Amino acid sequence: MDRNGEPRIPEQRAPVPAADAGQAADTADLRFGVLGPVRVWRGPEALPSGSPQQRALLAVLLLRDGRTATSAELIDAIWGDEPPSQALAAVRTYASRLRKALGPGVLISESGGYAIRLPAGVLDLARAQELAAQAEKARAGGEQTRARELLKTALALWTGEPLAQIPGPHADTERTRLVEWRLQLTEARLDMELEAGCHAEAVSELTALTAAYPLRERLRELLMLALYRSGRQAEALAVYADTRRLLADELGVDPCAELSRLQQRILQADEDLARPAEAPAAPAPVKAAQLPASVPDFTGRVSFVQELSARLATADTTVMAVSALAGIGGVGKTTLAVHVAHAARPHFPDGQLYVDLQGTGPRACEPEAVLGAFLRALGTPDASIPDSLEERAALFRSTLDGRRVLVLLDNARDAAQVRPLLPGTAGCAALVTSRIRMLDLAGAYLVDLDVMSPEEALQLFTRIVGEERVSAERQSALDVVAACGFLPLAIRIAASRLASRRTWTVSVLAAKLADERRRLDELQAGDLAVKATFELGYGQLEPAQARAFRLLGLPDGSDISLAAAAAVLDLPLQETEDLLESLVDTSLVESAAPGRYRYHDLVRLYARACAERDEDPPSERAEAMSRLLDFYLATAARVYAIERPGDRLVEHLAPTQYPGLVFADGHAAVDWLYAEANCLLACLHQCAGDPAMLRRAVDLLWAAKDLAESGANSRQYETTAAAVRDAAHEGGDASAEARARLALSTVLLVSGRFEQADEEARVSSLLAKEAGDPMPAGAAPTDRGIIAFYQNRHADGERFLQEAIDNYRADGNLPGEASALCNLARIHVNMGRTASAVELAQRGLDIFSEMGLSLRCANARFALGIALTRAGRLDEALSQLGQALQVFQDNRQRLWEGTTHFRIAEAHFAARRPARTAQHAEQALALRCIGGEWMRGNVLTTLGRALDQLGQADRARACWREALAIYESTGAAEAKDVRQLLSPMAAA
Repeated sequence: MDRNGEPRIPEQRAPVPAADAGQAADTADLRFGVLGPVRVWRGPEALPSGSPQQRALLAVLLLRDGRTATSAELIDAIWGDEPPSQALAAVRTYASRLRKALGPGVLISESGGYAIRLPAGVLDLARAQELAAQAEKARAGGEQTRARELLKTALALWTGEPLAQIPGPHADTERTRLVEWRLQLTEARLDMELEAGCHAEAVSELTALTAAYPLRERLRELLMLALYRSGRQAEALAVYADTRRLLADELGVDPCAELSRLQQRILQADEDLARPAEAPAAPAPVKAAQLPASVPDFTGRVSFVQELSARLATADTTVMAVSALAGIGGVGKTTLAVHVAHAARPHFPDGQLYVDLQGTGPRACEPEAVLGAFLRALGTPDASIPDSLEERAALFRSTLDGRRVLVLLDNARDAAQVRPLLPGTAGCAALVTSRIRMLDLAGAYLVDLDVMSPEEALQLFTRIVGEERVSAERQSALDVVAACGFLPLAIRIAASRLASRRTWTVSVLAAKLADERRRLDELQAGDLAVKATFELGYGQLEPAQARAFRLLGLPDGSDISLAAAAAVLDLPLQETEDLLESLVDTSLVESAAPGRYRYHDLVRLYARACAERDEDPPSERAEAMSRLLDFYLATAARVYAIERPGDRLVEHLAPTQYPGLVFADGHAAVDWLYAEANCLLACLHQCAGDPAMLRRAVDLLWAAKDLAESGANSRQYETTAAAVRDAAHEGGDASAEARARLALSTVLLVSGRFEQADEEARVSSLLAKEAGDPMPAGAAPTDRGIIAFYQNRHADGERFLQEAIDNYRADGNLPGEASALCNLARIHVNMGRTASAVELAQRGLDIFSEMGLSLRCANARFALGIALTRAGRLDEALSQLGQALQVFQDNRQRLWEGTTHFRIAEAHFAARRPARTAQHAEQALALRCIGGEWMRGNVLTTLGRALDQLGQADRARACWREALAIYESTGAAEAKDVRQLLSPMAAA
């Protein structure tokens, strides 16, 4: 390391030029590797490199950067002080063989020795040196992200121990040097990972590295910091205690000063320690600049702009300045807020956050979802974002501490929605818009926004239409803005229509507004004013445009894809796109992203009112939603079938009339499911209230179960499943209720709420028998068996799963039977019936394999890996679990991925590999597992056992204490085992 703590790059010499152009051509497709076994490739083909001594000769020449090595130097490098009697002849023989293998012009004889002359970039070490140099330069220039990626690329060039199995003193020396350099690069990369906020991800790797290099204090320091920033203060302090004891026992010394200072800062809860330290020339924290564009023709509101700007400026000296704008729809709250926010940007140099809280719609934004988006915008990795609203709000406030950020919360529903989103430190401010006056928002500075004055309204109209046209018909212009009720949104729409129609005069527009259908009494009070404003645009639409505008306002989703819109309208894609783009031109619809469209909340309400008033026949509204539900169900079923070919679920789904999408491959199918998750769940929630669509809505829940099991959309899935269950119960539909309850049971089980999950599955099973529905008849006892397994009720679990197997066999459902067999295998493991557990899991895997069900095969391999671990067949277990892990990663099953890491950790622990155990347990903690907090307790227990074996007793004790707290809070039986782990140390 140099004096600044940067990794010192091994000395680089300029490559010796090739002898001639012919030689360069000969070596152009050669590649050499020393950062692992010494190897040579010509293109994709590996070339023979001979005996260990011949490879040693090659390594010496490669590491000399083109300089000549004499025969004496080569003999000394290969054999040291005791060369064989024929050493010189052996060197010549090795050189001759290498020359033949490499081709002419590569290995050169000169001055009584040999040299290898290579063009740049063909030796992996040279590439690593160049990448490391670029990374050091990028970091010095403040390009942290680029520096980190360059180091990752450099480290990826290592394929194992450098110069592996190469004999001789020269190889030993170089191997030590390269191993040390790799560690320095790794420490530098991890340091930058922590600066970037990737604390949870770094803990796993640092845990493994400290186990491999227990006396390396820099790694211990980084681990302490990563644990502290991950909210694991007790473990961070335990690392120091373990380190101090180890150094005293092994070397008779105390920890270095840096480590001791870090311990003291953790004990003192140093606020600066929670934030990444500023590196020299480091860039500012991630700066969000999310404000929408300010309208170029902003007009009037001078007093409001001055009043709000002055209030926001006080954020420098007060804890928080909150300005709430209240007013009727269309009064210009958002326009004013955005304009003021842009004007205030100099006061908030660290960024501006913006969100439309959709408070006037049926599905207002949940604060936890908004906080997740804000934290990501501020640079927080997904893995570091906690689950609960309270934890996210606390992390949001901590992240803003020391920064000067403006938060614009647009279209808020109420104060309860806003409170968790407010910054809590000096220098930050929030600007809130809402249709209600937030009298219960503590500390808020309330502003009631009224309509424009006649002068301001005319000025805005003139800026859009043009001075020449307005001055020629001033009275007609005044009539127009008066007809608009002086509402800014109404004026803007009316003026935009006139501006885009050069053949119209202002008096033509005024005459249209004088029509009774657009009378002033509809423009003067509350939301009616907004409807009347939108009528200006709606009345100019062609019939096909008007129909599209009305029907596309019916779905509840935050936006809608082009394909889904085509289903609503029952039109080809191209015609649908043309209609939507024309609506975008009228400003009635917004283009959310390529191929996606959305309505402003108020425009959507107006579109629905138009649909109720104008759609003929009225049944077309229900038919449009029915087509959309068909589209989602048919497409989700196709995604399910692609992931699980041969699975009989799709045969038991309600039939659809409208077709779904066809996908080129499985990745495209999974991408669609997660991209459409919000809209899909919103649609089925909305349709569940219609008895004619209830069955399809329930089946869409089943077809989209990946959204629950992955953890990506669990909260929305749970809310939707509960609503569908209630609708089915009220409608007296036993089959639909059975399926809805089972979908709800799945998401509850995933989150570890076992009692609630079991009750839903129990009722589902009863209803399925009543309705004669084979799908929940098999799936409900399967869920009950899994829950019983988690609760250590093994006899109950075996009974439930045997019932599931019988029901699946009666239905001819092989995948269902295989799934139940795999879960039964896990129960047999816990009952000590290891041989039958392996046999059951293998039977399940065989069924899935024969049917080509890759994702289900992963579940079976998971169960088989657990059984093989208990049977002591650890290499086989790790092979099965590793294959399962890859499939879960490919299919974005994050919770299954984390759970599999835990089972891999268990296998490594059984194999007495505590370092690997700890590494995988940490990855399980970072990813989270199926089973919620209960499973987290299991992971912490295993992690503690591994750390204890690694000599890190204090950190192990911290893990067990946290696990015990989890078990005691949930009443889990595992608490007894953890108390036993703690009791000898507690007594001491």
